[in-house]
Amino acid sequence: MMINHTGLRQAARDLRYLLNRGFPRKPSLEFVGNRYQLTFDERHLLHRGVFSDEDSSRRKAKKVSLYQIRSKDLAIDGYNVLITLESGLAGKPLVFGEDGFIRDISSISGNYKKTKRTDEALQLILDVLKKITPLNILFLFDAPISKSGELARNIRERLQKEAIPGDALAIDVPERILIGFSGVVATSDTAIIDRSEKALDLAATILRQQRKLSSLLRLR
Repeated sequence: MMINHTGLRQAARDLRYLLNRGFPRKPSLEFVGNRYQLTFDERHLLHRGVFSDEDSSRRKAKKVSLYQIRSKDLAIDGYNVLITLESGLAGKPLVFGEDGFIRDISSISGNYKKTKRTDEALQLILDVLKKITPLNILFLFDAPISKSGELARNIRERLQKEAIPGDALAIDVPERILIGFSGVVATSDTAIIDRSEKALDLAATILRQQRKLSSLLRLR
């Protein structure tokens, strides 16, 4: 994917300016995208990475490190974490959000299909969780997405094999559990972070450990 980094950072500056002054997000993004003649992918990078200073500060205050989840309940936004991790492992573009969370720009969540990176990504997740030992782990996947039940079953079997306390479920609306979860939520989804007490950027943590952030773009 070809990106005009100079133009994109100028666009990010202008979008941030508008957001900090209370302008609505969607029309602000459209205005800036048109002004700088940004491509669809470049606009998506801005959408995933640029926020008002107030929103960024609030989310950063909720962010916890990997070691802070020890002996705590952990709910994992399954596809959000898995897709970001697979994208990073494959060297696909990632954006470092101004709120401190790393995100992919694949836009494939509703059409997710298992890739050659899926098993590697799942094992990396389980290896980390086994070392950190949360109290209990709950993977949640969107049931309407094809083969979510199969994926959840695979993870349940892996958890049992690795003697990791937890479960994996495919349900219609995972957000109903993720939002307001009493423990820590592993996600980079802004809507979930905004309505959670504590959030862990699990995919970013693993990618840093694996030194797989060469495709990471910073907009500030």
